[in-house]
Amino acid sequence: MKNLFPRTGFLRHAATALVIIVFFAFAAPAGAASDNSSEVLSKFGEELAGISAKVKPAVVNISTTRTIKAPAFPFSMPFFRDQAPQKRKVNSLGSGVIASADGYILTNSHVIEGADDIIVKLSDNKEYKGRIIGLDSRSDIAVIKIDEKNLSTIKWGDSDQLKVGQVVLAVGNPFGLSQTITMGIVSAIGRSGIGITDYEDFIQTDAAINPGNSGGALVNTNGELIGLNTAIFSTSGGYQGIGFAISSNMTKNVMNSIINQGRVVRGWLGVQIQALNPELAKQFSIKDDSGVLIADVIEAGPAEKAGLKRGDIITEYDGKQVSNALGLRNLVAATAPGAKVKVTVLRNGKPLIVPVVIGELPAEDGETQSVSETADNSLSGVYVQDVTDEVVAELNLGKKIKGVLVTKIEEKSPALGVLMPGDIIMEINRKPITSTKEFTAEAKKITKQKDILVLIKRGKATLYLTIAGR
Repeated sequence: MKNLFPRTGFLRHAATALVIIVFFAFAAPAGAASDNSSEVLSKFGEELAGISAKVKPAVVNISTTRTIKAPAFPFSMPFFRDQAPQKRKVNSLGSGVIASADGYILTNSHVIEGADDIIVKLSDNKEYKGRIIGLDSRSDIAVIKIDEKNLSTIKWGDSDQLKVGQVVLAVGNPFGLSQTITMGIVSAIGRSGIGITDYEDFIQTDAAINPGNSGGALVNTNGELIGLNTAIFSTSGGYQGIGFAISSNMTKNVMNSIINQGRVVRGWLGVQIQALNPELAKQFSIKDDSGVLIADVIEAGPAEKAGLKRGDIITEYDGKQVSNALGLRNLVAATAPGAKVKVTVLRNGKPLIVPVVIGELPAEDGETQSVSETADNSLSGVYVQDVTDEVVAELNLGKKIKGVLVTKIEEKSPALGVLMPGDIIMEINRKPITSTKEFTAEAKKITKQKDILVLIKRGKATLYLTIAGR
């Protein structure tokens, strides 16, 4: 569970219970009030127990083992400074939510990132070895898989329909105590700018969340998944009444992208934006400071092609009101590239609707777009990114090379010692590779035992290399 210091249908029954209790306290004899309130509270408890029983089988315990390097002599004794670092195993615990009956499981990326081994324990105490399908540290969402079928799942809820004050349940494994359920309310929705991740759309709750709850389920009173428990706001490292869960709608978008495309694909508008304040609103002749100001338009990007201009103020995106820059960023990111949306802007104080075809968010400098852990074979642990014009210039290739650039190889990867960071993979098993999407698609087809033939560009040399099967 992330800590911010440092980093870090049924509600009406409850309301009715309170009304009945208060009414009878003043209008009925003590015995009558007690009987009626006990009946309502008993029903309330039975309903909560029913929800818990339905949800618990779909929440799992995740234990991981990592190898870390530590100084051989931590006190920096001068005679031993040249000694090689010592490797040691570190164990940690977290939670996960079964997203599909055939074994896909949601969790936080910080729960499984860098793990050598992942063990998933179900509610019936059966254990399985998990493998990473993909992770997205920019939203702290990851997908792993176990080889099992007919698993219990949780029905998806619509986090956009949440309201502050609704009752929610948090399910997970705090401190390794499996199948723990706590109850609270939705304290706030749409929390962003907290500094936990790059893309933030958090549900804040006072349901008790503690270390080990990361990746667990936040469900509503219909037993629907409306959030993925992620972080706590604490000065002590434990529960202090403020917890955060990633909204189910963001979680679902990232999960589907990882499973279906092998990487996270986000929409791109192609603008630089900033928040409005009363002074800027006055300068741009608008009544209030709601909306987002376009400070710049990226050349040849979707916004420029559509006719959006510097100084436009975005007030609506695809029918949804825009109140701040982070909210707009999330809306755009969740839009599929190629989709046509209507963007409402104020230009010189007058409203204007501009249709925009959303593009795909380009990779940032050095950002890995894909990782072959989508497949359990000898390419596992190889991180790659698209070959951009910047890569061509930086590597002094002289011309555009079709392929993907190897950015990192994990120590546990079978490809370590064969491939190197800086290699450009142009073919896998004699099939041309021109993008991370194609790389992932080909990697997923290869079985664990099969040798893999790759064609690479390394410096000025072009080489065929074989990566032995496991």
